[in-house]
Amino acid sequence: MIVRDTGDAWQIVLQPDHADLCEQFCRDWGSDELTAPAPLEPLAISSRRHDDGWAVWERSPSLEAETGKPRSFLDVQVPLHLEFYRSCIAAVTEEDPYAGLLVSMHGAGIYRGRYDSQPALKLTHADDVRVLVDAFVAEQESGFPDRISGLALAEEERWINYRFLQVFDRLSLYFCMKDLDRGEGDVLEPVPSDYAGSETAIEIEPLGPWSVSMKPYPFTGSQATFPLDRRLIDKREWPSNLAFREEFFNTPVETTTITVVPG
Repeated sequence: MIVRDTGDAWQIVLQPDHADLCEQFCRDWGSDELTAPAPLEPLAISSRRHDDGWAVWERSPSLEAETGKPRSFLDVQVPLHLEFYRSCIAAVTEEDPYAGLLVSMHGAGIYRGRYDSQPALKLTHADDVRVLVDAFVAEQESGFPDRISGLALAEEERWINYRFLQVFDRLSLYFCMKDLDRGEGDVLEPVPSDYAGSETAIEIEPLGPWSVSMKPYPFTGSQATFPLDRRLIDKREWPSNLAFREEFFNTPVETTTITVVPG
């Protein structure tokens, strides 16, 4: 779950809904200034499915013991995260080996600061089980050569498409975690400009509730709109995880529309 404090309520976006937004970005990406991802389908699959493992945990979400607030994805118990990510990587690989490679890189990259593209990224409890984390990363990285050789994939393309997946993921997280009701900007980087190795930074400026401009503008049309499903749950003290889950799943899903225009 991706949890944002809105003041009187918690905004909660489930990981598959966040990933659906990633796929929307992937399929609409490409402009005069920024190249479209290629090959598209493996990137679209990895964008849609890179967080599939979370769907298992989100069947029974929990509260933080210390604060009583809904537990967000960065605060999940890491041994669980490692296990359901292994299952996710295996399932995606079965559908598309190229997408499986990208999701394997994504899983390992969570614990490597997105391979230096976001060094600050860190799961809260990762250092508590560092031996398990290091074993998971080594396991995934040791499998990269066989995955790459089976695809006859150039190293440059692999890393650019990994960067693309991170861009779609981080842009979706921006819309899930930032205050888009009142407007909160950001800078997204590094963003691949082409397949020759050029990169840029995208400035995101708020224009109003759930409306932003992006410069350089990355999408195919003159204006882009994307739906995002979320739940808003009034803040209170829940007596148990069970009480929270009951209220959460009984809370209607609402769809908000994100609008993006050129900066």
